[in-house]
Amino acid sequence: MPQITFAPLGNSVRVEPGTPLLDAAKRAGVALAAECGGKGTCGGCLVLIESGKAAGDFADFLPGEAAGEGYALACRATAGDGDLVVRLGAETGAETGTKAGQFASGLHRQVLPAAELSPLVAILPLLVDAPKPMDGLGDLERLTRALANRTGAASVQCPLEILQTLPRALRQTDHPLACAVHRRGDCLDIVSLDPPPRPLGLAVDIGTTSVAVELIDLNSGAVLAHDAGYNDQTARGADVISRINYAGRPGGLAALRELVLATVNRLLAACLERIEAEPGAVLAASLSGNAAMTHLALGVDPEFIRLAPYTPAALAPAMMSAKETGLAIHPRAPVLFAPAVGSYLGGDVVSGLLLTPLAENAPEPRLFIDIGTNGEAVLGGEDYLFGCACSAGPAFEGGGLTRGMRAQAGAIEAVRIDPGTGEIGLSVIGGGKPLGVCGSGAIGAAAGLFRAGLLDAGGRLGGHADSARIVRDGRKSRFVLARPDESADGRELALTEADIENIVRAKAAIYSGCQVLLDQAGLAFADLAEIIVAGGFGHYLDVEDAIAIGLLPDLPRDRFRFIGNASLAGSSLTLLSEKHRRARAALAGRLTYLDLSLEASFMDAYTAALFLPHTERERFPSAK
Repeated sequence: MPQITFAPLGNSVRVEPGTPLLDAAKRAGVALAAECGGKGTCGGCLVLIESGKAAGDFADFLPGEAAGEGYALACRATAGDGDLVVRLGAETGAETGTKAGQFASGLHRQVLPAAELSPLVAILPLLVDAPKPMDGLGDLERLTRALANRTGAASVQCPLEILQTLPRALRQTDHPLACAVHRRGDCLDIVSLDPPPRPLGLAVDIGTTSVAVELIDLNSGAVLAHDAGYNDQTARGADVISRINYAGRPGGLAALRELVLATVNRLLAACLERIEAEPGAVLAASLSGNAAMTHLALGVDPEFIRLAPYTPAALAPAMMSAKETGLAIHPRAPVLFAPAVGSYLGGDVVSGLLLTPLAENAPEPRLFIDIGTNGEAVLGGEDYLFGCACSAGPAFEGGGLTRGMRAQAGAIEAVRIDPGTGEIGLSVIGGGKPLGVCGSGAIGAAAGLFRAGLLDAGGRLGGHADSARIVRDGRKSRFVLARPDESADGRELALTEADIENIVRAKAAIYSGCQVLLDQAGLAFADLAEIIVAGGFGHYLDVEDAIAIGLLPDLPRDRFRFIGNASLAGSSLTLLSEKHRRARAALAGRLTYLDLSLEASFMDAYTAALFLPHTERERFPSAK
């Protein structure tokens, strides 16, 4: 079997010929982002083939000069018959394991076929009739007539700011007038009479713990820049309920809105700087988030989301202008919000479903899990679509852990513990000494400790064995992942029993929520054709570790598929395509929301899952 080596980390793995390099990277403990789900459209897994020859159709997804220079997409490139050395990191223009889709060499990805592009704002070249004596038409009427003839629109809305500039705009050139318009049914809203040569769109995923943004070329659908970071609101509460409580304080709601807008606008500014564009070039935006995050971003009181009967102010906020929302883009840019289904089943999930067969009424039952702070799950088949929110907490995104951090450079992303010696091996994103541990690393540590007999089913360290890395301080114990001389900041880096308890509670919430959905449909996990795991966290998650602790069911491994930040990808699709905007609205209408707080069986299922891997050990035969 060929050996695949990932430089500069040095991680190697032997795989069968034909194995996607993305899968090989995962097996080697190397984090590569592929938020498009392996379709070759986001560019997050761009690598350089330094030695050897890769197979696959990756060249079809790259500009000709890039493929010729040795670049490849790990999701489309496969192992051949010989060994390969694959280089990661800044040399390829992709900051491995941190910010997917950032390219230094202008390698942009087509998100949709050109025939499907119908962006939220379209740029129309118009030939407007010249004024004639006694024709009874003003400049606005001539522009309106030209737009109606071009698009079939019944009415045209022209804001005052544009009307004020219209006379000179029509007379300054003999060439067709470029008009940026947003269509609402039979009505056109004029956004700009002077759009930039490269009009941009903004896609946003507002998560409870983290925020991600993409800048997209509206003409081509190409993703030009991507960035992600912690939601600044985390300083005012780790989860949805704590944020809602904070919003109830004097000035709290305004402060939370300011914090999340500051996060989005900061990430946006970094993307604009990267591609040397101005904020005014962004003519449209599409935002996805759960109901609470959307309320807080708009400054709408979220108090009644947490109070029975749990009714939000709006499940599907109307289209607004960027000026109203506070986004630092063109002030008249329309901003589209993803429709939520319930107080805790948000538009981020509905957006994510666009990337799955559930959006196409596939007959075989499938389970979609968005592993994040809120933790949502959707079960779907040909005749039904059930969804729930599992309230997992921030542990899977590095929050709530003693030395937790996002999956970025310096984070421990994978842990291996020798069952015989108790010695450990760490995989650190970007290489070097660790600075903290992300969610996948914490899961890997818990799974390794459990396999080695160093952690009992109740989550207590020192179960059936002992290790020099287990430190006891009275009744509290911790497992040292890196001693002071082994860490990046000279401090001990450990996983405490409290950290493990947070992980166990989070995995129990996800697993039991999925169990309740299956019970509603009269199905078992074994009946599922596929389990689709969404969320950036999924790219770093080892399936074996997830099964070992009882986060995911013990099923054949080929039934699991990881699709990355589906909420952000769904925002991008709805920014670019009327077909997907309609499909998302239809999904929201089909989805039946199950409130787990009203389901009597949920607490029993949750309590049973508060053990490693589960109180019913026969559910996890491979973990025995």
